[in-house]
Amino acid sequence: MSERAPAVERWLAWRYLVTRQREGFVSFIAVFSLIGVALGVATLIVVLSVMGGFREQLLGRIIGMNGHVVITARDGVLQATAELLASLRELPDVRTVRPTLERQALIAGNGLTRGAQLRGVRAEDLLTRTIVTKNIVHGNLGAFGTKPGVVIGERLRQAMNVLVGERVTIVTHRLNKNGTIAPRYAEYEVLASFMTRRYEFDGTLVFIPLEMLQEDLDYGHNAVSSIDLEIVDAAAAPRVAEAVRRMLHRDDLKVSDWLGLNARFAGALQVERVMMFIILTLIVVVAAMNVVASFTMLVRVKRGSIAILRTMGATPRTIIRAFFLAAAAVGLVGTALGTAAGLLICANMPSIGALLSTISGASGGGHAEVDFITSMPVRVQAVEVGSIVVVAILLSLAAAAYPAWRSAMIEPVEGLRYE
Repeated sequence: MSERAPAVERWLAWRYLVTRQREGFVSFIAVFSLIGVALGVATLIVVLSVMGGFREQLLGRIIGMNGHVVITARDGVLQATAELLASLRELPDVRTVRPTLERQALIAGNGLTRGAQLRGVRAEDLLTRTIVTKNIVHGNLGAFGTKPGVVIGERLRQAMNVLVGERVTIVTHRLNKNGTIAPRYAEYEVLASFMTRRYEFDGTLVFIPLEMLQEDLDYGHNAVSSIDLEIVDAAAAPRVAEAVRRMLHRDDLKVSDWLGLNARFAGALQVERVMMFIILTLIVVVAAMNVVASFTMLVRVKRGSIAILRTMGATPRTIIRAFFLAAAAVGLVGTALGTAAGLLICANMPSIGALLSTISGASGGGHAEVDFITSMPVRVQAVEVGSIVVVAILLSLAAAAYPAWRSAMIEPVEGLRYE
């Protein structure tokens, strides 16, 4: 009998799930409970994946320009010697070392003048910055570093009404021997423009070959304002920064990581992510409560059948298992369907976003800020999906426990009294 018990319990669970006649309404509620669990799980996966995609793009634009770890001098200028750069490259997890020289300046062209953030970089370093190389709008980077030429943000180019191939004047300043400040003018050709979809970059940033900017500012060959380190894992930036501090052991240098430099922004994104997970989990909780309600009603409707089974020798454990399997099946199947639906929607999110944009008339039309929203970036993380599935399963099993326990409380005499 014990060997047949599991089969009997599964058969009873199936019979309870496909009840008809007067119990049909209860089965109808159970079906909608399954749909509710599926929709809750799918919503969790889709929303968190889309939020993860936006988060990755936002942080990528911040990190892509500045590096994961930044070394600066407390007095404004540091000497990026070959020995220092070589020692930084030898650190574990460090992928790229980029010396950078930044200064505020004016850029003039076509009778217009704008403020600009000059960033002197080596040609090989600019070519490895994917945030620039993948977002070139006009021109190309082939001649950068070989002649006096600059790469500017697309919005800055549009504001000055200059074209690729035209010349602009960079106005910097230098300190004379007598202590006075004198302007210095240098002409550069516009080689290319880029659009990162961040206004502070596209509207002010100008890349200049590092050696040429050092010469314009009368700086030495090794003088830079910062050294940017790109590492393998962005999340390991604090640990790498601490390793750099121990290696340098210099009070005149300051080592910062991107998490520290953008602590409020990154923290706000993390809090929003956690809160959205908690809020959307309530959808699954509501669906689980529907499972409790529907199967509690089913237990009351099946009082007579349960009593008859008890008089025929069925143990309370058999009844409990049968109802637990029936209720848990609703939650587990709903979780599986919701996971499949969520992953399917995420896989087709670009097409869905484009369709919704077309229907609503919100197509970007080349506007960077609108395109960023309508592109619907998605980043599906296995850990997040696994967490959602685990939470949904636990809630489903918890919802199945109460009706199963209630079924064992029915005594045969009470169950048959009104039959």
